[in-house]
Amino acid sequence: MALWRPAYVALGANLGYPAAQLREAFERLAALPGCRLVARSRLWRSAPLGPVNQPEFLNAAAGLLTALEPQPLLDALKALEVGMGRAQPVVRWGPRVIDLDLLMLADLRVAEPALTLPHPGVHERNFVLYPLAEFAPELWIPGRGRVRRLAAEVGAAGLQPLSE
Repeated sequence: MALWRPAYVALGANLGYPAAQLREAFERLAALPGCRLVARSRLWRSAPLGPVNQPEFLNAAAGLLTALEPQPLLDALKALEVGMGRAQPVVRWGPRVIDLDLLMLADLRVAEPALTLPHPGVHERNFVLYPLAEFAPELWIPGRGRVRRLAAEVGAAGLQPLSE
């Protein structure tokens, strides 16, 4: 019998049709074998983190229940990105059709070359924390604190919720 655990995923896009791509990503997350989409945020507009000469991003967050272990879940997210047209190599913090980051899987801590859990940047990125706070404000980020407090600390500068 599989052990179902909560997982949290950050979504982002700024090329093509970002709103449509994020909605499609939610649908594809809901269809992942061994996963159930149980929560999703609305879409948020944000300024790019990296190179300035790129379009604004749209971001969101998803809450899953999953029977997958961390690496197979990450592999499924990467396959979903490729299936949606994400090309390699990707410039760090550069423009992209879709980006799916595994933020947390239950309270697991993982430190491997290809995977770190919790995601090392989650506590300092408002475009991750504000969408996540919509459905998991009391979520504890190990070693960092609760999502609600972390979001308040980083502030909402450059971030705008979209009405759908």
